[in-house]
Amino acid sequence: MKVSIIVPVYNVENYLAKCLDSLISQTLQDIEILVINDGSKDRSELVIEDYARRFPEKIKAFTKENGGLSDARNFGIERACGEYIGFVDSDDYVMKTMFEEMLQLAEKHQAKMIICNIQKVDQDGKITQKLTQIPNMPEKIELEDHFSVFSDLSYFACNKLFKKELFGQKRFKKGVHFEDIQLIPQLLLECKTLAQTQSFHYQYLERTDSITKTHTEKGLDILKAVKDVEQVFEKSGYSYKRKELKNFQIFEGIYSFLAYLAFVKDNKAFYKMDAELAVFMKERKIKIRDILNYNRFGKNYLLSLPLKKKIFYLLFFAGQKKLIRKLL
Repeated sequence: MKVSIIVPVYNVENYLAKCLDSLISQTLQDIEILVINDGSKDRSELVIEDYARRFPEKIKAFTKENGGLSDARNFGIERACGEYIGFVDSDDYVMKTMFEEMLQLAEKHQAKMIICNIQKVDQDGKITQKLTQIPNMPEKIELEDHFSVFSDLSYFACNKLFKKELFGQKRFKKGVHFEDIQLIPQLLLECKTLAQTQSFHYQYLERTDSITKTHTEKGLDILKAVKDVEQVFEKSGYSYKRKELKNFQIFEGIYSFLAYLAFVKDNKAFYKMDAELAVFMKERKIKIRDILNYNRFGKNYLLSLPLKKKIFYLLFFAGQKKLIRKLL
């Protein structure tokens, strides 16, 4: 078996069929699709049973008690037979040549991690946003020569193909938010070569029926994820790349954290998280000028943002937090 595709499922009865159809239709034939029902309370199990019955050569169905996304993914990793592993969220879908092209790139370049672009789509299939992952870089990326990728990359699990051996002693951290930020950079540090396609293979569905997520102190898991990555970084073969580590801390630990903090409505939680961020910055000797001068893919990150985000960040860095709270 070449590729194992892991699909965690939790209460997605209205979207699961489209996801599974896109996987069953892959031009790559040598795949297995591990569909893990993580304690769904809706009719998702019936959908899974139907597909497992109709496509027994492709679909491997499992049911487990609810343990969360990380637990379901780990469940799949431990049962995967493929040389490579991919993850697809059960309310998204992919283009039919995704895994064939990504496997070809893996074998062509002996890459342990392969990346494709993402596009956000609405429920009618209309493209709402294109997310180019690694612009202005070659198909084959030698990390030693292009280690800026470590700090610039978006660490989604779903738009990547991984050599299974990367997960030898590593798993998604259970019981936390932002598990991708915690694990995927650790896997990248085990790689010498990446490969990428500029194809927008992964279709991320923006659901109109999804319940608005409550932003709480769980956002502090972002800082904890960065700290976990730092520990692995120091023991890696890239530990001398200090500039890139600092940029990773700025992008994930500050910009990503603030993007979450902007939606925290509770004042007490907001100021607690703000205080934790101040400690994070002080411990790492990150100055405001470092943040303002941070470049992503060769361009100033702050200047590249939409006006609303730009204003929020500038007000925050200027210490105008009371004004921010009024605006929010």
